[in-house]
Amino acid sequence: MAKVYTSILNADWLHLTEVLDSIAASGADGVHYDVMDGCFVDNLSYGLPILHSMQQYNRLPVDAHLMVKEPLRFVERFAAEGTQMLSFHIESDSEPHATIAEIHRCGMRAGIAVSPNTPLERALPYLERLQAEDFVLLMTVEPGWGKQAFISEVLSKIEQLHTYLQTHSLPLHIQVDGGITAETAALCRAAGADYLVSGSYLLGAADPKAAVASLHEK
Repeated sequence: MAKVYTSILNADWLHLTEVLDSIAASGADGVHYDVMDGCFVDNLSYGLPILHSMQQYNRLPVDAHLMVKEPLRFVERFAAEGTQMLSFHIESDSEPHATIAEIHRCGMRAGIAVSPNTPLERALPYLERLQAEDFVLLMTVEPGWGKQAFISEVLSKIEQLHTYLQTHSLPLHIQVDGGITAETAALCRAAGADYLVSGSYLLGAADPKAAVASLHEK
């Protein structure tokens, strides 16, 4: 069964505790925390001060996705705020080997994020540096904005990565993020993804528990 992480990028920030309560009650496996710096992507979201406040209340695992120019600079600080999973973009300016090593040093699970237009081959040389239970995040929308339509062309990249992991006996997970609904989640699971990130579909659901179950479904 796939794990489900609820993105709070488009959450109602005036009622964040209620949002976190709803996510916990829905059966989601964790909270996905999107960080954008206005440089790597053309948008600003939130950062460490908001995470610090949120963590005084949140009881679910945090999966932080750094869409920033120099993710290596921030690894230790996100670990200090209780982040369990931290992904950075292969297209960023930070050296991948050093960034992966620092994430592991800080006790977090590392993820390599790949944008839709980036060839998967760019990330493959670094997968051997990942540890068991680390992951590759394949973006199914362009990074930077929520509420985008799912890019179906990424499905072949999911299949390619799934085959590569099996062929090389790498115990890693495949995470997908962007435009994830019950329908697109089924396509991603069939292609080999086992970590699903969804925002608007879950946060806007009349029945969040049923919505999460539709993503968990085998």
